[in-house]
Amino acid sequence: MTEKKNSNTMWGGRFGSGPATIMEQINASVDFDWQLYAHDIAGSRAHAEMLVVQGIISAEDGTRIAEGLNTILAEIENGTFEFSRSLEDIHMNIEARLATLIGDAAGRLHTARSRNDQVATDFKLYVRAAIDRIDALLADYQSALADKAVKFAGTVMPGFTHLQSAQPVTFGHHCLAYVEMAARDRGRFQDARKRLNESPLGAAALAGTSFPIDRDMTATALGFDRPAANSLDAVADRDFVLESLAAASITAIHLSRYAEELVLWSTPQFGFIRLSDQFSTGSSIMPQKRNPDAAELVRAKTGRIAGALTSLMIVMKGLPLAYSKDMQEDKEPAFDAFANIELALKAMTGMVTDLEPDVKAMKRAAGAGFATATDLADWIVRVLGKPFREAHHITGELVAMAEGLNLPLHRLTIEDMQSIEPAITDDIFSVLTVASSVKSRASLGGTAPANVRKQAKKWQTKLAREAAKRN
Repeated sequence: MTEKKNSNTMWGGRFGSGPATIMEQINASVDFDWQLYAHDIAGSRAHAEMLVVQGIISAEDGTRIAEGLNTILAEIENGTFEFSRSLEDIHMNIEARLATLIGDAAGRLHTARSRNDQVATDFKLYVRAAIDRIDALLADYQSALADKAVKFAGTVMPGFTHLQSAQPVTFGHHCLAYVEMAARDRGRFQDARKRLNESPLGAAALAGTSFPIDRDMTATALGFDRPAANSLDAVADRDFVLESLAAASITAIHLSRYAEELVLWSTPQFGFIRLSDQFSTGSSIMPQKRNPDAAELVRAKTGRIAGALTSLMIVMKGLPLAYSKDMQEDKEPAFDAFANIELALKAMTGMVTDLEPDVKAMKRAAGAGFATATDLADWIVRVLGKPFREAHHITGELVAMAEGLNLPLHRLTIEDMQSIEPAITDDIFSVLTVASSVKSRASLGGTAPANVRKQAKKWQTKLAREAAKRN
């Protein structure tokens, strides 16, 4: 027999009995949405203050509500608040406790609002705060990369395409590539923040309210730019979560790409970097192992974060306006995704700060695989006046010759080179070292050490100014 419970006190007038146990289990969200408690209390304070100013509730009731909410906030933060799954969610848990603390005045708090606009407001406040934390963490990550870029602006390493040696670059230049990626990530989060910063509070269930509320007042009190313009959209909108999760997913992909490189570079086969003991683990059976577990876990977090985005897109794709209970499934994946992108950023920043490149190993690898072949072709174009396609062909023949002789390009003799192209002179050797190659790449955005140093210092200055403003 299905267990029945007493009528729920929050809407008991309509129902003669309470929900089945399994209904309570599937319906309850307080196990995860308790994380909205501070935002829920902030929204309730703003709403109560507005109700008092508008003459909708008395100043005495407003004072009692504010005092009760302060008590509840303290109880939650010191761990003495008792959450009840039978009350479903954080909103009703707080409302029930408020009624215990201050009596009938608590019932007036919900005048002119619904849980629909209440939860939308709380969730927007939560996501906005998460964006601000993530932005600060991305800035820290950029700073760590920019510091490495300054220090190793002239450290030569191979640049890859198809994971094959392509052209020499510098380690500093490689670090700055991720600084730029992180800048775009921050831009996406900032754009999402601008769009989400409209207050749903006062939209009520879906149609607005007949009470003379002041939505501008509550929007201002909660730091929103303005009230949301349409009450249906205000409670039905979860774009702000989707957009923020999309930004988090792209950020996670960028972190994962660098994590993959750190995993590869820390192997004996590459030997480009050494991760510190703080971000490495050992093996239970193989005592020689240094495993890049932090980087591997950052790489894996991408699945969880992108999965949260996919989950919410599927939840939202078929929902008619305005609110449906399906939307309760928006929070748990989002909470997890934001927590994990923050964790991944902290781990990556730590790894970047602590890692040490093996300068000699990088330099050796930079010259492998005929990495200066493009420099040779460019010299033929620039000095001999050949069309690039012809220079490309000549260089290909020289590479084939060097490969056949098992020599790097700069070890071919002038006679060897002239057997392919008689006009080549000894000056060709001035461009065939990796140092000369990177130095020559002085075009805007190029890998020349002077470029890298200048750009890295510019980023250091910009990020230091931002940090000073935040602090």
